[in-house]
Amino acid sequence: MDMMTLAILAFIMMFVLIILGLNLAMSMFIVGFLGLIIAKNWSTAIGILRQVPSSQASSYTLSVIPLFVLMGNATFKSGVSDGLFDTAKKWFSRLPGNLACSSVGASAVFGAICGSTIATTATIGTVAMPKMREAGYSEKLAVGAIAVGGGLGVLIPPSTPMIIYGVVTENSIGKLFAAGVLPGILCAVIIIIEIQLMIKLDPSMAPGGEKCSWKERFLSIKLLLPIIVLFGVVIGGMFSGIFTVNEAAAIGALAAIILMALKRKLNWKNFKELIFDTIQTTGMCFLLMIGAAVFGSFLTLTKMPIMLAAFVSGLDVSRYIIFTVIIVIYFILGCIMDAVPMVLLTMPVFYPILMGLGFNMIWFGIVIVLVINLGNITPPVGLNCFVVAGICKDVPLSTVFRGALPFVFAIFLTILLITVFPQIALFLPSLLYDAL
Repeated sequence: MDMMTLAILAFIMMFVLIILGLNLAMSMFIVGFLGLIIAKNWSTAIGILRQVPSSQASSYTLSVIPLFVLMGNATFKSGVSDGLFDTAKKWFSRLPGNLACSSVGASAVFGAICGSTIATTATIGTVAMPKMREAGYSEKLAVGAIAVGGGLGVLIPPSTPMIIYGVVTENSIGKLFAAGVLPGILCAVIIIIEIQLMIKLDPSMAPGGEKCSWKERFLSIKLLLPIIVLFGVVIGGMFSGIFTVNEAAAIGALAAIILMALKRKLNWKNFKELIFDTIQTTGMCFLLMIGAAVFGSFLTLTKMPIMLAAFVSGLDVSRYIIFTVIIVIYFILGCIMDAVPMVLLTMPVFYPILMGLGFNMIWFGIVIVLVINLGNITPPVGLNCFVVAGICKDVPLSTVFRGALPFVFAIFLTILLITVFPQIALFLPSLLYDAL
């Protein structure tokens, strides 16, 4: 059988297994293993099976995942969200729909210490939704602002999808983290501007802003001190070169647990939940990495990525047309698939193509995270929308999706801006690290 045909059949078989209910990690593992047997022989497949799980699980680079997950979970349980939201409310006090804007701003700040979109959405949503309801906000605006704001948790470092992307593509995780800062701030600003436009078109969606003095605003910053210290130690230490990424993650995890203790949230029950949640998330990520590595070994053997890259590079069309097609594919996949498996599944195919076309892969990593953010608020998966629906049990899921969908425009605009002006993403990495 022709190797390209075998690779295409493997993808079809894998999607069939996923549709039948098998999780993606096992689907990639089984199809990759069977593909190795057919493409080569039984002994080769067994040899890779002996080597891949241990090499993936023992990778020093991957130790950053459980540490940052632990840091995010500990911060989530420390209960800093009330002070964070109150500070944001004061700073956005004069804007119409200030509570919706505060949800976005608080999500952006919380994302700086938590790499999980689920944790960010749940943390800010739990605090913001009751206050917006009490103030008379439109349900669609309230749930939409919380859902789209939660996605900023994976764009502003630390970010689990960025870590996975960096490991799979062998790009610097530190550079990826630096590249995500300005696009994350830009995306938050565009979302807040869109909220203002929506309220201007329909003033009934939210009440007007409240007056708050500059003194009150600056005094409220003290509520952010734990987050500022944690962010400064972890991200500041990493960007300044004092810590490596792994060391920064370890220090951040310890600091977050200390923060739990200072907030009197560190009891045996919370500690057990903290460790269990971290192990569960890490186990899922590692299982996906192992499955993707086996499937990737099979794809490498078929030479499909190389042949596809050579074919696409030889097309007489603009590279931006090919880039647009790839983004559309990611958008479609993001509607039906979570972030981490999507990166693991697609990178072996798309990475050689984009490298051959001369795109900067640090910049492309940020584009991918933004597209993943689209998937978080679009049906049928729309993970953030499901989280918001879980918080607001009396709000139909359809209402949550309708509230979130208008903000697709803000994310698309952010993608367009960093595509036209790539230095928005590349400025900080080039400033903090060696030339890209």
